[in-house]
Amino acid sequence: MNRPIPVPFQLNVSDDLLIDLRARLAHVRWPDEPPGEPWAYGTSLRYMQKLVEYWREGFDWRIQEAKLNSFRQFKVPLAGIQLHYIHEEGKGINPLPLLLIHGWPGSVLEFHKLLPMLTDPSSFGGDPADAFTVVAPSLPGYTLSFQPNQPRFSVEQIAVSIPALITKVSGSRAFLT
Repeated sequence: MNRPIPVPFQLNVSDDLLIDLRARLAHVRWPDEPPGEPWAYGTSLRYMQKLVEYWREGFDWRIQEAKLNSFRQFKVPLAGIQLHYIHEEGKGINPLPLLLIHGWPGSVLEFHKLLPMLTDPSSFGGDPADAFTVVAPSLPGYTLSFQPNQPRFSVEQIAVSIPALITKVSGSRAFLT
């Protein structure tokens, strides 16, 4: 069986793109607040304005990018797309393979605190025998496993493609979920 070949990946959003995003956020055309209580007809205008201001002035994209790039990431051709995933080797005697899947909406960045604890438990006071080798894919068709004009995925297609990542890329038939 020919295994798909993973290619190392690092997220690197250009400064130009971030500057463009800040400019777009600075030029939002706001509607008026609907009558009645805030949130009665959707998101509160004031809340949304504060959120957009945070994204424009307070959110540091580079910190989040560095968190993600601290892990071994790959993309691999699978199920008609370039599937993104994190693959962190366990630092124990015989680490068990563990598949971590984020929810929707969400991303693998949610695991940035958990991954070191799972892969290197001895650094957190745990037993090295409890280490896992973790594979954490970005959901197919979303976030870093998405490109414009690629196939979209149903829940059933996601359920088939993620185990294929483990079996076709690593050759392993057994893993914990």
